[in-house]
Amino acid sequence: MASSVRLEPSDREFFEIVFQIAFCNPFSEHRLELDAKLLGHRVGRFPEEHLDEFSSVITARVQKLQAQGLADVRRYSAADHDLMQTVFLFETYHQFCRDFDQLILDQVKLGSQSALVKFANAALTRLRDRGIGAAESARFFAIFYQLRRAYHFIVRGLIGQSPCMQEFRRHLWNSVFTQDVRLYDRYLWNRMEDFSTLLLGETGTGKGRAAAAIGRSGFIPFDEKTGRFTESFMRGFIALNLSQFPETLIESELFGHRKGAFTGAIEAHQGVLARCSPHGSIFLDEIGDVSVPVQIKLLQVLQERSFCPVGSHESLRFHGRVIAATNRPLEALRGRKLFREDFYYRLCSHVIHVPPLRQRLQEEPEELRQMLVHTITSIIGEPAAELEVTVAETIRRTVGVRYGWPGNVRELEQAVRRILLTNDYAASSLPSSLDVREQLKTGIETESMDADTLLAGYCALLYEKSRNYETVARQTKLDRRTVKRYLHLHSKGASPAATEG
Repeated sequence: MASSVRLEPSDREFFEIVFQIAFCNPFSEHRLELDAKLLGHRVGRFPEEHLDEFSSVITARVQKLQAQGLADVRRYSAADHDLMQTVFLFETYHQFCRDFDQLILDQVKLGSQSALVKFANAALTRLRDRGIGAAESARFFAIFYQLRRAYHFIVRGLIGQSPCMQEFRRHLWNSVFTQDVRLYDRYLWNRMEDFSTLLLGETGTGKGRAAAAIGRSGFIPFDEKTGRFTESFMRGFIALNLSQFPETLIESELFGHRKGAFTGAIEAHQGVLARCSPHGSIFLDEIGDVSVPVQIKLLQVLQERSFCPVGSHESLRFHGRVIAATNRPLEALRGRKLFREDFYYRLCSHVIHVPPLRQRLQEEPEELRQMLVHTITSIIGEPAAELEVTVAETIRRTVGVRYGWPGNVRELEQAVRRILLTNDYAASSLPSSLDVREQLKTGIETESMDADTLLAGYCALLYEKSRNYETVARQTKLDRRTVKRYLHLHSKGASPAATEG
């Protein structure tokens, strides 16, 4: 190989921006600034919106180097090696983004069987032509697939462009790749099973979808001999709702059991921990509902990566990653010794709060229309403007655009179905005191709640306890009519100031 070359100042400046972009969270404000700097104009909220332009600009620069025989990382000195390798990786990734997107859709349809990657040879040849070794090319190819899956599930699986949703996506990305993809690439790409994620949020906010976005975005090696990734991401994610099983069966579902382990165990059963693949994840929903004895056994899984099936002393190895979620107030449960401190601290490598729908709509009212479009399209298989208008008008007529959606995204989805059937929707009853406390807590912590909404929620809490308007009026130093108005508006999800206007 010829002696190392020096980059032109203009090329170096351009490639250094590319280097920063490559390792930047795509849902961060910094990424927006970098994209605009590289392209020379303002950009949309998501990199997807300017993907083709991005690819064109980067490819043009690399082709200029190629014409000079410089599109090979081996031509550069140690000082420029990392910079140019990142540029060539970024160029190749963008060249094959659409192919990865189609592969993801094909894999979803195919299910647990790993799909054939028809473009793998072309992509790997491109990387090797750029001077990247065979083993590293295969690993980078697998990371490309991982990056594209994460983007797909975090963007397309979670609708909305409100600030809290953008922040939510940023946290989900960090849970997959850490806060610095460069560090992930160097040290952690095959170590993420040591990092558990805890999703907190109200019922119906979409914790399951968030868990699936993380769980289906893990690193999966590519096998050049078969032309397939070693596993389907559809098989690698296993979800278990712990609240649906009686206490006597939870351990069996988690750890499995041997034949004869208990009455009714007429044959052996493999639990989710044993079924989880080395590159997979398990999602333990409603983790706040499990008993202390089960918590202790799960703690051992997190600490030692081992477990024993019920009725057996055989120690089995757990290889996957744990994602857990709950809508229950863990602080209160910990205070009452119903949720172990040591278990909590093993679960909370990354705690992500899922924003409630009312916060999202308060920040970005247009998000309601986006949600309706997405839900209707999911139901009938294609967009339908006529149905979107019908559903939106019915919501406006029945519960109002400021309705608080106490059941969150799940309630909205069922509201759409009910409206399509009956052209009507009745508002949900006043949320329980537990739900109201969580709503107030979330609103205060995220600084997304105005004074009227805060006072309306407080009145609802007091009324839930006393069931007496006079008592609430006395406690809040408000008159009885104002209390009634706050309670009525709280049930509708609107603030007095908004309604009086």
